[in-house]
Amino acid sequence: MYTVIGSTKSRAFRVMWMLEEMGEDYIQIDAGPRSDEAKKYNPSGKIPALLDGDEVLTDSVAIMTYLADKHGKLTAPAGTIARAKQDAVTFWLIDEFDAILWAAAKHSFVFPEDKRVPEIKDSLKAEFIRAADLLTERLEGPYLLGDQMTHADILAVHCINWSIGAGFPRINDKLGAWAKTMRERDAFKAAQAKVAG
Repeated sequence: MYTVIGSTKSRAFRVMWMLEEMGEDYIQIDAGPRSDEAKKYNPSGKIPALLDGDEVLTDSVAIMTYLADKHGKLTAPAGTIARAKQDAVTFWLIDEFDAILWAAAKHSFVFPEDKRVPEIKDSLKAEFIRAADLLTERLEGPYLLGDQMTHADILAVHCINWSIGAGFPRINDKLGAWAKTMRERDAFKAAQAKVAG
């Protein structure tokens, strides 16, 4: 059984949703960023962390890639063209979605007040909407990579949800409708309802 360290309202949710999709058992330890509990598993205090036996893994996307490869689910096989295309979408999402949202968070509540530049958030919001429109152009099937769901879909939807919570402008209707169908998945709902251990 896996253990996920991190609060549901954090990047830990990505890992939890993925584990639910794969049907893998896990428990969650509800730890906030930079908390003493989080620092037990990652000296930086960043969440999530994943315990797999005695091993501690960090970084949500690295954890998702590991789980996908280990279980052969929600991923294209390593060394294939399909995997290269999946990785390209995943890395793009980290650069164009996740990084923008994280920068906005840093200037909202992460940085000390004297280091925040609130004015930067308007340009970050505009850049996110531009990226959302570009992502919509890639959406040709039920999932980002066609007929098969991958962890890139989980990453994208988590970032879209994050943008809503952060008060970013509404994304376009096509991408919004797609994200809504993803949120209706049983695994998404199960991860949301998970009671921390």
